[in-house]
Amino acid sequence: MGRRRKSGRSVNGVLLLNKPIGLTSNKVLQKVRWMFNANRAGHTGALDPLASGVLPLCFGEATKFSQYLLDSDKYYRSTYTLGIKTETGDSEGTIVAQQDASTISRQQVEDQIQNFVGEIDQVPSMYSALKHNGQPLYKLARQGIEVERPARRISIQEYKITDFRPGPNPQVDVQVHCSKGTYIRSLAEDLGEALGCGAHVSALHRFRAGPFEEQQTVSLEVLEALKEQEAIDQLDSLLLPVDTAVSDRPMIEFNEIMAGYFQLGQEISTNKVFKQAQEGDIVRVFREGGAFLGIGTVTKDGKIAPKRLIVEEA
Repeated sequence: MGRRRKSGRSVNGVLLLNKPIGLTSNKVLQKVRWMFNANRAGHTGALDPLASGVLPLCFGEATKFSQYLLDSDKYYRSTYTLGIKTETGDSEGTIVAQQDASTISRQQVEDQIQNFVGEIDQVPSMYSALKHNGQPLYKLARQGIEVERPARRISIQEYKITDFRPGPNPQVDVQVHCSKGTYIRSLAEDLGEALGCGAHVSALHRFRAGPFEEQQTVSLEVLEALKEQEAIDQLDSLLLPVDTAVSDRPMIEFNEIMAGYFQLGQEISTNKVFKQAQEGDIVRVFREGGAFLGIGTVTKDGKIAPKRLIVEEA
């Protein structure tokens, strides 16, 4: 039997969504996909229901490059509550321990936070979407099953306090610039352990993902209003180009003949490549004065080998 064809329009591009609190990233994705009547879509780094902020969504041919956004650095603002540990590491979980943390000072928190800056090993939460033998960890956790999780190397480029509100359970506002795969809940829990009082995340907002800032995003409410008005053209106008996910890569243009061979999967020689890139780099490839063709890898002999090609619409 042939593969079942997906229903919906052929929509290609990247939408920068400001995800609201209270919905999973997948739920938001499916809502937006329905609004666009798109036949293919994916997100580029999940945000918990508790979290809000920048969530790039890729449609159609742009999904071929979503990994490059998944791999990009993320930037967060979060509030930690000290003295309260929860089952999930955030405010949605059941409280498992509580104590008076009024003796904890801002300086103590500042001192401990410095120990988490740089390259560190982090053990993911049992309430993460990582999989163990094909099962998401959070599903196992809800069944009362805990499994050993290997620590993963992450990078914390910036971790600073932006506000401290003392009390029996002090509130700490932090800003974090981190590599992919970093769990802010785990950062909060590890800080709580280091302070000896426990902690959890009570608010989380992603204000930047890779090169994309919060100011560039569109809200779910705006999309819903346009859908209500059946303003499909206006919805489509919110999409960024397919190559947006790799817009930080050098750009190479091929003439019609070279473009044709590249689209057939052949390596292409060009004397331009080492002016803009070096061996092993990923470059964006365009038809001269025209369409984005895909990405290629620079070989040691100066050729560009196709890596991901897009299907041009007739």
